[in-house]
Amino acid sequence: MADMPNIKVYVEVNANFRSDGVLVPASIVWEDGCRYEIDKVTEIRQAAAMKAGGQGDRFTIWVNGKPTYLFFERSTYKTGNVIGRWFVERRIS
Repeated sequence: MADMPNIKVYVEVNANFRSDGVLVPASIVWEDGCRYEIDKVTEIRQAAAMKAGGQGDRFTIWVNGKPTYLFFERSTYKTGNVIGRWFVERRIS
């Protein structure tokens, strides 16, 4: 059976900047409005979203004791207030 394709799901994220300038997500608001607190962030790295396409900063996050990836896709605009968007990969059934 072939792998099911995935899509990007853009989500609202509440995040903080540490004093050293590192951006750290704290919670995610899903499409249905449910808020999920992020238990911990175990890795931050530049990476491609291999399943849904695109690339950016990939955060390995833990929510309710389970790991998943959260991506920050940086804006290509040089001016303005939009610096990027957050997304997760969702499998299409």
